[in-house]
Amino acid sequence: MALIVRPAVPSDLPAITDIANALIETATVEWTETLHTLADRQVWLEHHQEAGEPVLVAIDDEMVVGWAAYGDFRDSTRWPGYRFTVEHSVHVAESHSGRGVGRSLMSALIADAQASGKRVMVAAIDADNPGSIDFHARLGFVEVGRMPGVGDKWGQRLSLVLMQYDLTHPPD
Repeated sequence: MALIVRPAVPSDLPAITDIANALIETATVEWTETLHTLADRQVWLEHHQEAGEPVLVAIDDEMVVGWAAYGDFRDSTRWPGYRFTVEHSVHVAESHSGRGVGRSLMSALIADAQASGKRVMVAAIDADNPGSIDFHARLGFVEVGRMPGVGDKWGQRLSLVLMQYDLTHPPD
C-alpha cells in the first residue's frame, strides 16, 4: 500500500461523506442518526478552509480511504482561552481499517497542529468504542475524563471518554 496523505479538495467530498456515513446507522461512533449530505460536507470543508483548519485525506491507489480534521474546541471566539486547543475527528474506510491509515492521518494532523502553535488536541470518544480508545492511547493520548450519560442515540444514553494529547510535550 502506497498511502498518500494530503489536504482534501472538493472532489474528495463524495468519499469523505461515504466514509463518515458508513457507521451512522449501525454504531455510536457519531452521536447522530442523520446521514451527512454532500451539501453539508461542502459547507464543512469550506468552513475548515476559511478558518485555516486542516481537512486531510488518505489516498490509496487513487481512492480516498480515510480522512481527518481538527477544529475549535468549544468556541474559541467566544472563549479565547481555548484558542490553543483543538478537537479532532478521524475516520477510516472499513476496507482499510488496521492498515496504518489512521496512524498516518493522525501523524499529519498532529504535525499540522504543532506547526500552527496549538498546545492540546482533544479526542471525544464514545465509551463503547474501545477500538478508538485503544488507538488513541497507542498514539499517546491520555484519558482525562469520563462523562456518563451525556449523549443519546436510538433512545439510549451514551457516555463520553475525553482523551488529550499534549502537542508541546509529545510522548517518545
